[in-house]
Amino acid sequence: MNESMLREQNKRTVLMVFWAVLICCVVIGSLLPAASPVMVAIGRLHINDKVQHFCAYLALSSLPVIGFRNRRRGIVAGLTMFVLGVLLEGGQHFSPGRAMELGDVLANGAGVSCGALLGLSIRGCIAIL
Repeated sequence: MNESMLREQNKRTVLMVFWAVLICCVVIGSLLPAASPVMVAIGRLHINDKVQHFCAYLALSSLPVIGFRNRRRGIVAGLTMFVLGVLLEGGQHFSPGRAMELGDVLANGAGVSCGALLGLSIRGCIAIL
């Protein structure tokens, strides 16, 4: 394996590790009780809840589209982040002080859609991929 192939693989690995960490953060943040210190701190940021959902799912869907070697699998992995969002919204029913909101699901879906499109654009512009 030559040096440029190793660099490309390292970049993909970093993207996929970042994606996995982001998934963990979103899962934890989605299921924490509303009164937890993390959720209270996030509330102090004064960022609209729907904007947070949109941005999180934009990142969750764009990273696999950019990072997967196989373009089609990356797109599928990115779009399945919508399913993750729906499941996590349903899981909030069991978390104290949290509730499922249709607006959150819609913001997640918009973020996933835009993220997949953004990922395809970035993938097309970056020569390493």
